[in-house]
Amino acid sequence: MNFPRFILALVLSLPASAQAQEASEFYRGRQMRAIVSTVVGGDYDTWMRLITRHWTKHIPGNPNILVQNMPGAGGIVAANSFYHTAPRDGSTIAMIGRNLAYQALMKEDGIRFDPLKFNWIGSPEVSNRVCVAMEGAGVQKAEDLFSKDLIVGGAGAGTAVSTTPRLISILLGMRLKLVEGYGSASAAQLAMERGEIEGICQTVGALRSWRPGWLENGRMRVLFNLERAPIAEFHAPSVFDFAKTSEQKQLLLLFSSSVELGRPIVAPPETPPDRVQLLRISFERVIKDPDLITEAERLRVDLSLVKGETLEALVKDLMATPDDVLKRAQVLMQP
Repeated sequence: MNFPRFILALVLSLPASAQAQEASEFYRGRQMRAIVSTVVGGDYDTWMRLITRHWTKHIPGNPNILVQNMPGAGGIVAANSFYHTAPRDGSTIAMIGRNLAYQALMKEDGIRFDPLKFNWIGSPEVSNRVCVAMEGAGVQKAEDLFSKDLIVGGAGAGTAVSTTPRLISILLGMRLKLVEGYGSASAAQLAMERGEIEGICQTVGALRSWRPGWLENGRMRVLFNLERAPIAEFHAPSVFDFAKTSEQKQLLLLFSSSVELGRPIVAPPETPPDRVQLLRISFERVIKDPDLITEAERLRVDLSLVKGETLEALVKDLMATPDDVLKRAQVLMQP
């Protein structure tokens, strides 16, 4: 028996419609959890709380979203726990460290998750990573680092705040002297303000949010940024300007790739695809929400949507890094 084409199309569309309806109903009145891998008051925490305050009205069913902090080991504790224990139904999401996919690639100690199996929802920000020195420190420009020490603070093994100066000093010979023990980026920033340390390697967004105006008025001086192109407003070079070999450039590219992930939000492995899609679409909508934009301006943070599909593609590219580059990076980053 031959069916008219429009009837056949209607029949074929029914499963997808049913799935969409099921996803919408799933979130109706539900209590969701949003895990943050840092301490309360940190930049990741600020971002997650900002987003979730507005996100619920863009999710069909208007669920309540409860933010929970799970700091430890530079975000590894939260990522491991989330990967293995979070319900695989779309009721729990997490903002994980942008550096964690890189750490998994490097097979660093303590990693018990596969970045390729996370469901990447999106990021509200893309930032530049810079190394800065406080006004009055002996180092005031990147070239000084080849003849003078700069004491910089760390935020714990595995964090970009700690791994950045370590890699740069080993790879390029810059004299960045890392002091650990602060436990978080915000604690290291306060130590810098107190004069215990002289600088830090952190994102532009985090530094501006912490002390608005300091980058612009010279209280903190940008020595270099970690991306290939220099940031024009700071009149400072890119760290790539100091790479002398193709291997150095490859390794810098590998390390700086994590910046592109922004503040990544993920759902657990095996989350139903229709719920992943619903979360991605609602996330794209909340980033355009006028109320969110207004609050972001008040908090002095810059919104910049990175779609979940883009994050997924970036992670796939990162995890496909050639073995020779990976092995060299692993040797460099050994304690």
